[in-house]
Amino acid sequence: MSLTEDRDLKPLRIPFANSYARLPENFYARVAPTPVTTPRLVKLNLQLADLLGLDAEALASPEGVAVLAGSRVAEGSEPLAMAYAGHQFGYFVRQLGDGRTNLLGEVVGRDGIRYDIQLKGSGRTPFSRNGDGRAAIGPVLREYIVSEAMATLGVPTTRSLAAVTTGQAVFRETVLPGAVLTRVAASHLRVGTFQYFFAQGDVAALRRLADYAIERHYSEAATATRRYRAFLDGVVTRQAKLVAQWMLLGFIHGVMNTDNTSISGETIDYGPCAFMEAYHPRTVFSSIDHQGRYSYSNQPNAMHWNLARLAETILPLLVEEEGGDEAGLASAYESLEQFGKHYEAALNTGMRRKLGLTTEQESDTSLIEDLLNRMMEQRADYTLTFRRLCDAAAGAEGNAGVRSMFTSPAAFDEWEPRWRQRLAQENLSPEERAALMRRTNPIYIPRNHLVEAALEAATEKQDFQPFEDLLQVLAQPYDERPGLEPYATPARPEEYVSKTFCGT
Repeated sequence: MSLTEDRDLKPLRIPFANSYARLPENFYARVAPTPVTTPRLVKLNLQLADLLGLDAEALASPEGVAVLAGSRVAEGSEPLAMAYAGHQFGYFVRQLGDGRTNLLGEVVGRDGIRYDIQLKGSGRTPFSRNGDGRAAIGPVLREYIVSEAMATLGVPTTRSLAAVTTGQAVFRETVLPGAVLTRVAASHLRVGTFQYFFAQGDVAALRRLADYAIERHYSEAATATRRYRAFLDGVVTRQAKLVAQWMLLGFIHGVMNTDNTSISGETIDYGPCAFMEAYHPRTVFSSIDHQGRYSYSNQPNAMHWNLARLAETILPLLVEEEGGDEAGLASAYESLEQFGKHYEAALNTGMRRKLGLTTEQESDTSLIEDLLNRMMEQRADYTLTFRRLCDAAAGAEGNAGVRSMFTSPAAFDEWEPRWRQRLAQENLSPEERAALMRRTNPIYIPRNHLVEAALEAATEKQDFQPFEDLLQVLAQPYDERPGLEPYATPARPEEYVSKTFCGT
């Protein structure tokens, strides 16, 4: 579809119900997406479109694709680029903002939840600095794959509604095909959004932003005696539970900057993210994380640090609420101290479920840590080890599958009797326990080499079938199916992907 053809298209109707656009003008820049030459639809998420109450047929039509590519503005859309700041690898940048994304507006889904609809890779904005505002097909498809996989795994996350190619080249290290992702989120409010106004000393804007976040995400705080403390408590709790879910799945975000930390408690901004294969706490995949700041094991610490930055931005509100500087500061510290409690509780509960335990004993921590240490020493595949434990829970004949994960099977043999003894202290049958574990431990994850193969096929050959096939497998990550063994198999040495890239 050319720009000439685009002039004759009818406006696409989307039931926008915008609220962020009602905030003061200093919260954003009003800017429309930049049109592209020949947009083509690669993928439309039919299930998500239905959840949002959108007409999938209309979205897939020429006028719909034009909107998804940024070449047209749908009726009711009020496109804007959001302002925010952020700590990037510990260094504060006063102004970042949406440099290549565009918030088209908000819709209220069939579930009653308000969602942002945003284009990523839609052209320059006042926040672009020296960037071109565009995205290449590889990063767009990576975010589509991983965000949708996280959703099916049960992790709070932004979603991907559509991916389109633009017909235009993007210049990075090489010349790449351009693309635009349509991203859906509970909101795009970030810790960095609060930091933006805090850096300006604009307490009135901070209050307005906090009240907006409370109304949109933390309604229970609206009626609390200390609303801003309740708001901070809510964000701390959600983020603690979110990071625990990442850890339980072996997921590594890669760029946990404060501008990539969502106030709603969703996983956001899938850049150099990856799922760990051979278990090691210090695993890093991001090509730009040279010091391991956002390594697998450091993710809880990184999130706690980010939340401390949020707490300091709303400290003026807490001081006023608590009636003094010392009381306000104490309130912030008390809230932040809850992170560890919520994180450990979520992690330990999740780990027990992964091992088939439904009750709690003090010795469970030692049992879990002993297994993880043995997995680290033996370079056991994180996902498959826990999945094969499901078979072992059904009967001792399943031990062989777990033993095969270890370089020296004796490492499992030494641990297994302790586990059996602990299982015997519960009332589940082997079949019930195995079924429970299979609903907890996935068999299919977006393994790095499979993701990279799909991206390479799309980039080099315009072949999107590997991308489609991978999405189809990941749509049911807990259901093992015959013939899909390659999707559950760790990378061979020559396939192993050690570095992932942001793609900006």
